[in-house]
Amino acid sequence: MSLRGEVCVVTGAGGFLGERLVRLLLEEERLAEIRLLDKHFRPQLTQALEDCRGETKVSVFEGDISDSNLLRRACQGASLVFHTASLIDVIGTVEYSELHGVNVKGTQLLLEMCVQENVASFIYTSSIEVAGPNPRGDPIINGDEDTPYTSSLKFPYSRTKEEAERVTLQAQHEVLQNGGRLATCALRPMYIYGEGCRFLLGHMADGIKNGDVLYRTSLPEARVNPVYVGNAALGHLQAARSLKDPQKRGTVGGNIYYIADDTPPVSYSDFNHTVMSSLGFRIQERHILPLPLLYLICFLLETLQALLHPFTRFVPPLNRQLLTMLNTAFSFSYRKAQRDLGYTPKFSWEEARGRTTDWLASQLPKERARIKGK
Repeated sequence: MSLRGEVCVVTGAGGFLGERLVRLLLEEERLAEIRLLDKHFRPQLTQALEDCRGETKVSVFEGDISDSNLLRRACQGASLVFHTASLIDVIGTVEYSELHGVNVKGTQLLLEMCVQENVASFIYTSSIEVAGPNPRGDPIINGDEDTPYTSSLKFPYSRTKEEAERVTLQAQHEVLQNGGRLATCALRPMYIYGEGCRFLLGHMADGIKNGDVLYRTSLPEARVNPVYVGNAALGHLQAARSLKDPQKRGTVGGNIYYIADDTPPVSYSDFNHTVMSSLGFRIQERHILPLPLLYLICFLLETLQALLHPFTRFVPPLNRQLLTMLNTAFSFSYRKAQRDLGYTPKFSWEEARGRTTDWLASQLPKERARIKGK
């Protein structure tokens, strides 16, 4: 089912996934218009998209997700919204009120505008962190959307993503102003990697500072299955095509889908080494300290954070929930997305790894110069 002639909105269009999704839409579909919504846009990005847009109109809506007038203008006459925008915070540097304002209230407001402006389909980019792992570190190996799991989310980021996901799915079948019905679905990509991934760039910078030795923060057996950004974007496109298809809309609407690919399951730390080893990076054989001792240190740092909270904002560089996430086997299958959405990864593991390593190689001289200049 083609999206030809449609008008769609992409929030977070200037971000890692959002930009890749926009480029895929321009390559694969002949949309009437793509509306790019983000707080800030790099001038070079808008120019690059303008150069490859073909017959598709590309419009920029720059501003805050809490601006109802901005959202209304972006949604007028549109039939589809990809909501990829969110604040990402895994160590607690952002206040909960700010995370909630963007991730939850922003989603609620956008859904309201969809109803008022008769936008028929809404695709929400959720997160694997909504699923867990729980504080006990119970593993899931090749799970799916029906795998039973007792989760207790402690990350403010995870909690806001879970709430926004719930709000999105509750909006399924809401009556639009024109009498139609809204269809929504939520996608939970695994850890997304590829060209432009700032987390990989951060790990590489830390490795440079450590004498080209990558830090080990994950046990080798704590295997996860990252997903390449090009395949994550394709999952979103397939979801949009399915929601437009009358025969699939009723099946897909109101559902959650894990988006993975054929990247081999590996720990977070070993994945970093896999894509950087050819650039001359080694990796530590084991954690700097035994894992139980690291948990104790995190507990003490979190206690100190609570004691200092009335007086100053102290953010520990590591906490127990992040340590648990990094050291828990947590992998999922994309079988349901393949069955319902017709999703099959476009990029093989070999191609995804090559593209990622090539991009990191292009960034390496700049990172070395930047770090040396400090």
